[in-house]
Amino acid sequence: MSVALPAADHIEQTRINILVNMENSANAKFYLRPDVQIEPLIDRWYAWSHLIPPSTAARNLTHRHLKIMDSYICAPEEHAKAVADPHMLGGPFVDYKGKRVEEIALLRNRTIRDRKSLVELSKAIADLSAMLRSKACGFSLQPLYREVPSILRGYVELTYDLDNHPSFRIIEPLLYRSRFYDSGAQSLMLSLTKGDDRPFVLSTPRLDSPDSVNLQLPFDDERVDWMARLSREPQTWNDIRDRLASVCDKSLPHFMFRMEAPKRYERYYGSAVRWRYFGHACILIETPDISIMFDPVLSYTYDSTISRYTYEDIPDKIDFVLITHNHQDHVLLETILQIRHKVGTFIVPANGGGALQDPSLKLILQQIGCRNVIEVREMESVHFGGGSITALPFLGEHGDLNVLTKAGYLVRVGAHALMFLADSCNIEPALYQALRHEIGDCDGLFLGMECDGAPLSWIYGPLVDPQIRRDMDQSRRLAGSDFRQAMEIVRTFNCKEVYVYAMGQEPWLNHVMSIRYDDDSRPIVESNRLIRTCQSVGIRSERLFGEREMFVSP
Repeated sequence: MSVALPAADHIEQTRINILVNMENSANAKFYLRPDVQIEPLIDRWYAWSHLIPPSTAARNLTHRHLKIMDSYICAPEEHAKAVADPHMLGGPFVDYKGKRVEEIALLRNRTIRDRKSLVELSKAIADLSAMLRSKACGFSLQPLYREVPSILRGYVELTYDLDNHPSFRIIEPLLYRSRFYDSGAQSLMLSLTKGDDRPFVLSTPRLDSPDSVNLQLPFDDERVDWMARLSREPQTWNDIRDRLASVCDKSLPHFMFRMEAPKRYERYYGSAVRWRYFGHACILIETPDISIMFDPVLSYTYDSTISRYTYEDIPDKIDFVLITHNHQDHVLLETILQIRHKVGTFIVPANGGGALQDPSLKLILQQIGCRNVIEVREMESVHFGGGSITALPFLGEHGDLNVLTKAGYLVRVGAHALMFLADSCNIEPALYQALRHEIGDCDGLFLGMECDGAPLSWIYGPLVDPQIRRDMDQSRRLAGSDFRQAMEIVRTFNCKEVYVYAMGQEPWLNHVMSIRYDDDSRPIVESNRLIRTCQSVGIRSERLFGEREMFVSP
């Protein structure tokens, strides 16, 4: 089937075809186009961090993916109605125009066949939880090891907390080395970006389309880095074909490549500290000597009414990438896989050691090919020439679950102190008062104020067994600070500048956030109030959107 291309693309396609067919085409070199999106997939579902560890992947398979596919197969019309309703954004509904029941049914059946081990693992986790609730009554747990489901033996430790509540610890490194982890389920889907809207990743699998190709590549394959470099380092068509053709489900389309060189990144040499906002919680700090990026979420380069920085606006080397917490809008594997060859060191918060709801982010990144990952615990610091990075405690935004893989960061560059708190919620002001005694005042504060937030089950529902009551679920929300809580942080640290970010407003985040605000939305009302209050007392303040460039004077 032919693909309709814009006029400019037809011209470029013709030029490429001529070169490819010419005898001297071996010398022509091609770049990957900057509007080619590269979606990482696992069994055709968009890959996010909970689909990498076998334990959370198993639960998401049985309690999210299969349930959604079964529902769609039975009632595709109901899914179409729900997708069209703005009030149902982010719900468990497949988003495709026209019925694609047969394809979804084939995917479902193939998944059950190929992931039988994960289905068994999910059941074993549920059986283990049920056994502990029934039989662990405060006495020694040693006799219960013989009742652990056989496929989990050797991969879990049974425990009590100090109140005699039973639980278990997953030995994650071993589980990755078991039959339950299969990188053969991983692939990359390449397609031309057609705009900001993509189907929501938690509810819609990625099916074939005429203008997409699939590369059956595990995420840790060196060819992923090689392909990411193609955006700036051109290769001959023969080299491209030789590297990728064997893992491609169809002939590589010429229209995804071009001969035109991309816009070159201009290295920053200014005397002030520069920071740039790339959208959501992605900030890039630069001096002539250091570059630090937070929660990388990057847009592709294509025509849009919203001005933005893109992959073309990041340096060839990023010294540190910092991750604040393990949610899909802050650990975007799509971006991480495309920039990892540029990154000196990934810094991630240390986890609690094997809790189902708190998989190790270090292990996740290492498993997908990031070899340079270090963990930091609360109040630990990493030093670099002229500054330091300190991990700060992070409260809230995790539905009251015991999740330790979360951190705010204090970055000192020269005499300046910038604090990045992402979705931290100021539940307990005494925490920040104690921090103030340790770290002093703050020049700039970056704080998320998505103060409504989704219920606990939105992310963690597949892991909770038995299912939590609806009223409890609605009360335990993944929410950040409101005006009162945010203003308390501003006053505590005597902040000179305050920036609201991580609000999910940029449309190129729709596929992982599914957020729509209007002027009456509580996060907008509360953040507007914070901005006005700060400005009224001489504190520079704004809500970031799209792109922003600022300088911290020396």
